[in-house]
Amino acid sequence: MAQKGIREYDAKRMMAKALPKFSDGKIKFEASQVLIGAETDLVKLAAENPWLTTDKLVAKPDQLFGKRGLNNLLYVNKSWSEVQDWIKERMNKTVTIKQTTGETKGELNQFLVEKFIPHEEEYYIAITTSREYDTIHFSTKGGVNIEDVWDTVVTLDIPIMKEIEDMDVTSFLPDELGSRKEIVADFIMALYKMVVEYHFVYLELNPFTFVNGSPVALDAVAKIDDYASFQCAEYWGELKFPSPFGLEKTPEEEKVDELDERTGASLKLTILNPAGRIWNLVAGGGASVIYADTVVDLGYHEELANYGEYSGNPTRELTYAYTKTVLDLMTRKKDPQGRPKFLLIGGGIANFTDVAKTFTGIVQAITEYKDKLIETDVRIFVRRGGPNYVEGLNIMKNLGEKIGVPIEVYGPETHMTKIVSLALDKKVG
Repeated sequence: MAQKGIREYDAKRMMAKALPKFSDGKIKFEASQVLIGAETDLVKLAAENPWLTTDKLVAKPDQLFGKRGLNNLLYVNKSWSEVQDWIKERMNKTVTIKQTTGETKGELNQFLVEKFIPHEEEYYIAITTSREYDTIHFSTKGGVNIEDVWDTVVTLDIPIMKEIEDMDVTSFLPDELGSRKEIVADFIMALYKMVVEYHFVYLELNPFTFVNGSPVALDAVAKIDDYASFQCAEYWGELKFPSPFGLEKTPEEEKVDELDERTGASLKLTILNPAGRIWNLVAGGGASVIYADTVVDLGYHEELANYGEYSGNPTRELTYAYTKTVLDLMTRKKDPQGRPKFLLIGGGIANFTDVAKTFTGIVQAITEYKDKLIETDVRIFVRRGGPNYVEGLNIMKNLGEKIGVPIEVYGPETHMTKIVSLALDKKVG
């Protein structure tokens, strides 16, 4: 499971779609909202959403950070013209955000604008997931730093094999809700069903309030399991995973994200140091962590260029595109000191990934980049096991002899990360 934060805009968009369905029409949530970036045509946006010019509005950044009010980034009960000016003053500006985890510097580039909802009561709800059970957290003291009033939070654990209908949701809610107990229980049950069906791993509404007797989310924080992107494509709609605030993605990382969204397999890439000389092309999420850790443990953390994985039996075409992206980054510049670079093609022993098939895509990319690989003095070390691994390793060995790029191959008889020390021992310095 890979937990990824999503924008408040997307969380509310999904809620508007899911809540009527999962509450049998009892809960209706209208997401009157727009997302504004630097290239957004504001005139066209207002024409398509006339409520922007008639209603009072709320504006705030939508970039995976909280405490927006405390950071003077919450603009409330304003007109459309005021909101436009406020956003223009802040768009593409670098700011420092103060949160409970510390300070983070980043660029503001996405703003959420929605209808302002006058209200008095503010409530808190969060749904968290763990291996053995899910937990619903609720408080009548929402709208504040919830840790400061945590003694007001009541919880309900739902074992993994239980359904929400098996639980007495109404009884766990505080009596001070009075006549609203039943509608809050319906709201919680619908939210929980959405969390399960849409593969959320975290959902927090702080606060939500009531409008005409119905619960309405004023603020939302959500994370989902991105490995479910293939099976949840219809539920999620057009969904992009933004980078954490202060960590903007490169075009190459965005490209791999697009490849990942097209398949049930997994393709991930994080560039750590474009000038680094140690590049990983690793099969499997667990293996990718182990290979990166091994490089660091051997004392070469400053030379580690990337972190990533390809897994879940990707097609030859996808493996080719992924490998090509890594090779393009790796061969753009020679090492200033004339030292070699290293490509570690590794992984554990695959259960169902056809090693020979995925290696065919890697071979195609390496063949295309042979001149650049030679020019930048790249040495390739391969360790792999699994279905058709012998054929795959022979393909790689023959490739090295054919194109003149040093390629050493090892099978499952060699410890998984042994190629790291074979490549780096007395060769990197």
